[in-house]
Amino acid sequence: MMRRRDALGNGNLERLMVVGAEPDETWPQNLLLRSQTAHAHAGSPDPAVLQPIGPFVAHLLSPVRLIQSRGAAPHVASRAVVSPLLLHHSPEVRNPPPPDLTASSIETGDRRPPSQMDPLKTQDSSKKSNKPKCSYRLPPPPPPNPFSFVYSKFTQQELPACKPLLTPAIVISAFLLVGVLFVPIGLASLSASQEIVELIDRYDTNCVPMADKVGFIQNSKTDKSCTRTLTVPKHMKSPIQIYYQIGDFYQNHRRYVKSRSDKQLRYKDAAHLTKDCEPEGYSADGAPIVPCGLIAWSLFNDTYTISVNKKAIEVNKKDIAWQSDKSKKFGSDVYPSNFQNGNLMGGAKLNESIPLSEQEDLIVWMRTAALPTFRKLYGRIETDIMANDQLTVVIQNNYNTYSFGGSKALVLSTTSWIGGKNNFIGIAYVIVGGLCLFLALVFVVLYMIKPRTLGDPSFLSWNRGTLDYPN
Repeated sequence: MMRRRDALGNGNLERLMVVGAEPDETWPQNLLLRSQTAHAHAGSPDPAVLQPIGPFVAHLLSPVRLIQSRGAAPHVASRAVVSPLLLHHSPEVRNPPPPDLTASSIETGDRRPPSQMDPLKTQDSSKKSNKPKCSYRLPPPPPPNPFSFVYSKFTQQELPACKPLLTPAIVISAFLLVGVLFVPIGLASLSASQEIVELIDRYDTNCVPMADKVGFIQNSKTDKSCTRTLTVPKHMKSPIQIYYQIGDFYQNHRRYVKSRSDKQLRYKDAAHLTKDCEPEGYSADGAPIVPCGLIAWSLFNDTYTISVNKKAIEVNKKDIAWQSDKSKKFGSDVYPSNFQNGNLMGGAKLNESIPLSEQEDLIVWMRTAALPTFRKLYGRIETDIMANDQLTVVIQNNYNTYSFGGSKALVLSTTSWIGGKNNFIGIAYVIVGGLCLFLALVFVVLYMIKPRTLGDPSFLSWNRGTLDYPN
């Protein structure tokens, strides 16, 4: 037998075991092994001698039978019975028996070697009862660590990852690739943007003849019609988008954005849900307003009538709103009620016989803008307008932007594969691509003039000026 020291749980254990016998890895928490002296004349240990617990007995008996099958002496088998004994430094067992004591010495408590023991006492001890004199138990397993996830491969950044080595060739190739891709995309975007024909006419200042602009716009008895004449500079292909542009109108204000009831807009039975719509939640007689809130109340109400060369053309106002908004945010069975009957003078009025899902002017307006100057789609012209044609626009200047210092403008624009006119995207692509090409050229010149060995240790600060790496 040999002595081997292991670490199990939180304590140090000593195992006395037969060479070649390995214990089971799944130990019960309170494993109790009772060992007694086997009969010297027995071919195998008596089952009454061992009272095993769990699968440990399979490992206990296998070395015993192996030793006996090889013709070992009976006292060897007697020792093998107690060989896989686990001793723990606990108050129950302070001094474990040395490996050269026999089973009889363990039972009688005689700690002398076998050569100094009385043979008669040793023979009588085998006839005594099989009651154990001492017990040995394992410590309880340690409690689970609640912070074990901290030491995972993910938190310790040990997951498989790609760590490219940035050699000069890779860096130069990357800059060249970005430059070659970005510059053509930017030039194509600029070309498409330049082909778009756009007319912008600001009419808020010229359509108010009085000095008191706020009083003029709030007076319901004054005629607010205004006629504007525009000349088309280039051929405009259909469809031609008509926008109204408002400046210095902060639709992204927190209180303004929250002043609506999405459930009321979607469901017929939610007309009373006007908690977030104050001060436009209820009418003067206490009835709920549908749609309620400041966003709907401030609906844009200027109108445009357009004619080309004194010939009226139709403005198509169908499908100007997002299809997802019409089908998912506004109910087909929800109709306006008590709208613009509150205590404040608002914007446009709604037809109470048309459901909200078909009120596309309202749906477009309810999608609030992120910036103070924004455009919203008013309609489309489905016919081409030739160059140098005269556009006559009759405007009903009803919307009050004068009280907060805002501005209004009419915008007519064609579209292309990038949308409306937008030079910023093309300029940004060209600048980034040109900068990458310039950096690639600079790195090529530096690498050719003053090449440097990759990973040269002479460039380290602690190696400069030393004997191994002279300057």
